[in-house]
Amino acid sequence: MEHEVFVPFPVGAVRRVLSDPARVARCVPGLQQDASSGAALAGRLRLRIGGSTITYRGALRLIERDGSYELSGEGTEARGSGTVTLALSALPEEMPGGTRLSCLGTVSGAGRLAEFDAKTAESAARRLLDRFGAALAEELREDAAAAAPAPEVPVTGEDEPLTASASLAGGALDDEPPAEAAHARRTMIGRSAEEVDHAPPRGRYAPVPAPETTSGTAMLRWAAPAAAIALAGAVVVTRALRRKR
Repeated sequence: MEHEVFVPFPVGAVRRVLSDPARVARCVPGLQQDASSGAALAGRLRLRIGGSTITYRGALRLIERDGSYELSGEGTEARGSGTVTLALSALPEEMPGGTRLSCLGTVSGAGRLAEFDAKTAESAARRLLDRFGAALAEELREDAAAAAPAPEVPVTGEDEPLTASASLAGGALDDEPPAEAAHARRTMIGRSAEEVDHAPPRGRYAPVPAPETTSGTAMLRWAAPAAAIALAGAVVVTRALRRKR
């Protein structure tokens, strides 16, 4: 069987993934890898074919030869005595917009796989390769996202601190007419830097005066005249009483 798979990434990136057996195993649909070492990928493979599912237990081997990646393996049915043998080669080729994987493979088997006709078996193999290409593209997208730098957050004018020199830039204070700004500049002349730094802000940044407390003050203002009037009245009444006596 011959089949082509398109991967929307450069051929160099595709080769890096195909050279790593562990990453290739993550891209094979239905493959559950066992703990293994080296180029052998041992595990279980669930194959969907003709409305049925066959599970094989076996191993795959991946090698690179003359720029092509060769995958070979064999397995045995998890529930039965049927066997299967696989030989597949994939050649990455550069093309506009990405990479083309030219695949050439053969599969032979006995047991449940032999019950299906050649057309059904070929359709299942093509679907498996297409899903492998989609998983390979997703693997490369994750690599690109991990390598992308974090976006920089622009600093706006609202985030910049306001200083006395910035408020006087351009020859005018914020929210003040030119005459008051000129008076402020004349006032600043001759003063030390320490005095300028500690000068209270003007314009929109001037501190808002605290509201006056009128309760106690108002009572004192009215109590003093009232007390004086009461005292004067008491004196007049006392003198009148003395005259009558």
